[in-house]
Amino acid sequence: MCLNARKVLYETGSRANILLGIEDITERLILEGEKDDLLRQKDILLEELQHRVANSLQIIASIIMMKARAVESEEARHHLQEAHQRVMSVAAVQQQLHAAAPGAPVELEPYLTKLCEALGQSMIGDNRAIALKVRGDEKTATSRDAESLGLIVTELVINAIKHAFNGKTKDGQIIVAFDVSGMDWKLSVTDNGIGTPDGVFAQPKTGLGTGIVNALAKQLDAKVETVSSPRGTCVSVTHATFAAKQTRAA
Repeated sequence: MCLNARKVLYETGSRANILLGIEDITERLILEGEKDDLLRQKDILLEELQHRVANSLQIIASIIMMKARAVESEEARHHLQEAHQRVMSVAAVQQQLHAAAPGAPVELEPYLTKLCEALGQSMIGDNRAIALKVRGDEKTATSRDAESLGLIVTELVINAIKHAFNGKTKDGQIIVAFDVSGMDWKLSVTDNGIGTPDGVFAQPKTGLGTGIVNALAKQLDAKVETVSSPRGTCVSVTHATFAAKQTRAA
């Protein structure tokens, strides 16, 4: 039972009165208990689902790599290796998102830092002098937006590692930056590699990675721009209103 009482005073008369309310909250407590149980079950199921997804991605990646080693065609091997990298990029994003509480906002700077650390460990060998750094403003995003941003970063970083540097590179550097202005943002991946023609990523022609980045940017209402010179390449993904603010400021 829930009791609520308050003193009631009248304009005439000095005697105080007490207004007492009595409510049977048994059913409410039962419903709240059932709700809490359902939320706990949901979290357990989500945890199990994430675990199964991670295991499935690892199995798929292993199968693809086995096939890549078995085929004789160089073209088929190349396509299988690209598919393997795509699966591993999704697995890396999934792993970093899994560390966040279910449904909670994702802090982007530590999220992108851990993601890039995983990419660096898997793709930059000890014999390649390439440093991968992350800098960014304090900003959170929904898990859905964080997933898209993580996939964009993964594609751009993998692309830079594969194509921006040649065997003579001594002090290669890739910088992932995330700048925020209010609710707007700009993501950029910059390398000091060999440079490319403007309008494409660090590869001789538009490929699967370019299409993935453009599609994800469109989902985020953002625009992709590439600026390149002999000193390197910068690919930026800019939220539409952020870009408008920069234009007015100029």
